[in-house]
Amino acid sequence: MPTEIRTRPAARTAEFGLLYAQVQQFYAHQLQLADAQDGERWAQTFTEDAVLVAPLPGRPVRGRSRLAARASGPAGRDTAGARTRRWIGMLEVHPQPDGTLSTRCSALAYRAGRLHVCAMQDVLVRSGNTWRIRHRLLTRDDDHT
Repeated sequence: MPTEIRTRPAARTAEFGLLYAQVQQFYAHQLQLADAQDGERWAQTFTEDAVLVAPLPGRPVRGRSRLAARASGPAGRDTAGARTRRWIGMLEVHPQPDGTLSTRCSALAYRAGRLHVCAMQDVLVRSGNTWRIRHRLLTRDDDHT
C-alpha cells in the first residue's frame, strides 16, 4: 500500500529546501573537521553548554571546552596511521516552534576495516548565519549497554 506524501505550498517547499541544504552543508563541514582531527574547530560547531551522549567512556560530555579536549586528546586521535571517515544519510530535519531544529540521520564511521553504523539525533540552534549543536545523542547499532 503506498504511503501518503503530504505536499506543502511552493513557497514553503522552497524555503524548507534551502534550510535542508544549509543543514546538510553544516554536517558536511562538521564531519570533515572530525575526519581531519581538528578537535578545536569541530568543538566550535557546538554551543558552549552542549551535551554529547555517545557510546564512549566518560559519557556524557558536557560543554564545548570538554568536547574540544576530548576530540583533541588521545581518545580522539586516529592511531597507527588509521584514518576515520564519517558519512551521514537519510537526514530528517524538523523545525521546532522555538526556532531550533530537531534532526535525525544514519551515520557511518569507517576506520581500519571496521564500520560502525549509528543513529544520530541533534538539536540545532541558530548562531548567526550557521547552526550549532546544543544536544547530540549518538547510538551505535552494536551497542547493547
